[in-house]
Amino acid sequence: MTSEDKNRAQFATRLGIIATTVGSAVGLGNIWRFPYEAGNNGGGAFLICYLLCIILLGIPVLCAEFAIGRTSRSNIFGAFHQLKASGKWHWMGYIGILASILILSFYSVVAGWTMEYMYQSIVGRLNFTEIDAFHNQFASFSSSNWRPILWTVLFLLCNYIIVVRGVKKGIEKMSNLMMPALFILLIIFCINSLMMPKAHEGLRFLFTPDFSKITPKVIVSALGQAFFSLSLGLGTMMTYGSYFSKDTRIVRSATITASLDTLVAILAGIIIFPAVFSFGMSPVQGPALVFEVLPSIFAQMPGAQIWSILFFFLLFLASLTSTISMSEVSIAFFTEEKKMSRAKASTINLIIVLCGGVLSALSFGYFSDKSFLGLCRLDFFSFFDFTSSNVLLPLGGMLISIFAGWILERSRLKDTLTNNGRIGVSTFPLLVFCLKYVAPLGIFLIFLFGIGFF
Repeated sequence: MTSEDKNRAQFATRLGIIATTVGSAVGLGNIWRFPYEAGNNGGGAFLICYLLCIILLGIPVLCAEFAIGRTSRSNIFGAFHQLKASGKWHWMGYIGILASILILSFYSVVAGWTMEYMYQSIVGRLNFTEIDAFHNQFASFSSSNWRPILWTVLFLLCNYIIVVRGVKKGIEKMSNLMMPALFILLIIFCINSLMMPKAHEGLRFLFTPDFSKITPKVIVSALGQAFFSLSLGLGTMMTYGSYFSKDTRIVRSATITASLDTLVAILAGIIIFPAVFSFGMSPVQGPALVFEVLPSIFAQMPGAQIWSILFFFLLFLASLTSTISMSEVSIAFFTEEKKMSRAKASTINLIIVLCGGVLSALSFGYFSDKSFLGLCRLDFFSFFDFTSSNVLLPLGGMLISIFAGWILERSRLKDTLTNNGRIGVSTFPLLVFCLKYVAPLGIFLIFLFGIGFF
């Protein structure tokens, strides 16, 4: 072990590795995006396509990110610089850093909304007697010029308190606590949903595939959900991979991470579909599902306030486990490439993201009637979302696949995945095939779909 390996942070336990990587993948997208995508793409038919995409795309690219991270023992910028000194591959690091900042900017706003609704549930200010009031309540809050900013700042401070403490004492320790709590809450909600009068209809919709509904659009949507759910192309998994010990089994860790992340998405479907079928509702896109439809469902359940508190606490945990990993992309870059202390790097990351978060929060309020040179509305929230999700992440994921499949020495990749030959990886040829052909093509389709090419 080199002196650099000794000085660099590592995850202390196998549980810590799984908790942090799963926490990075699990977020708001699992809890409302997956049910929405499934609801609009055939239910069971979408689920089949999604599972295939996880196997053929998600796990191979996740293995590639883990392998690049652990082999280089560096941040996303330094990793490509070390593994391919000639060429411009290290510029790939800037794509991941920019994407992480943009995602944190709008993601922290939505996470702030969950804190607002958790607080309103605790103090009893959510009106559970008038279902129609939820739309107006959410519209009034999100269009405020100060309340969304306040909760965005508070959420980012929670994020800062964790990341500034470092990998072991901050990120790993909190992930070990938050992820079990998240799964316990998910199971509680699943049990409650399964006891609803039309739960069987919701389960049939989710788990019974109608293969006639599988279309190119459904396949591309499933591909996109698998890609974004696992946080691929951002550099978070590569950064976390750099904290792996040399004994960590990368393929097994990637498989467990992808499996648990998929399990969370399916549990979210089990929570939502029996509920919406029982109360005659349908999943709707984006924040409305979480902040309007589900509170409406709580309003028709005994103990509405308790269920509301638990649910928004669940969303808060899911948001936090994702944002601490996204923050680590920039923090690792600042500490290793710019030689900053962790406290200074965390503070700079906080300030940058806070500026973007304020602009995103005001997109629904002050900027809602403002335009840029009379050409387009100043909607920073949607701009950050579109640029990161539809451009930077697919581009980053495609470049990572190409690098691992075509540029990185085959022997080096095999040594990393097999821990220098100490463990067998019978799927290595299949992984290489997916990285060389399946993943780049699949991600390229996501990119074309995301920018509206077809």
